[in-house]
Amino acid sequence: MTAIETKNDKPHFAPELHIPNGTVNIDFYTKFGAIEHFVLRNDDGSIHVAELEIDGAIFHLHETMRWLEALEPISAKGVTTIIGLFVSDVQEVFDRGLLAGATEINPVTDHEYGYRQAMFKDPFGHYWQIQKKI
Repeated sequence: MTAIETKNDKPHFAPELHIPNGTVNIDFYTKFGAIEHFVLRNDDGSIHVAELEIDGAIFHLHETMRWLEALEPISAKGVTTIIGLFVSDVQEVFDRGLLAGATEINPVTDHEYGYRQAMFKDPFGHYWQIQKKI
């Protein structure tokens, strides 16, 4: 069974990250290692919604919905959420994000509270905290 065919009845989060209306390119995420399950496009070719997965963690990209008063980080002029992604090798995933085009916020650091963490900002302004318990 592939990841998309797997049935998951357990509660889990699938964040929906908003992207600016008119966005046509989300290559950052596939360069970062995400698998694209599907992309639904508007008549002008821009992205309406996309479903992606990173090692079993599903998330969605969705064009901004003004009627919902939802904003993406660029138009909100700030952080709208931080995506915490737990992985086995923080440095490798963090480096992969930077190579794909992310901007470093915090380098990989072991913290006294028992986590190894690093943070980057993706090209759409979303903050990702790559982490594991140590």
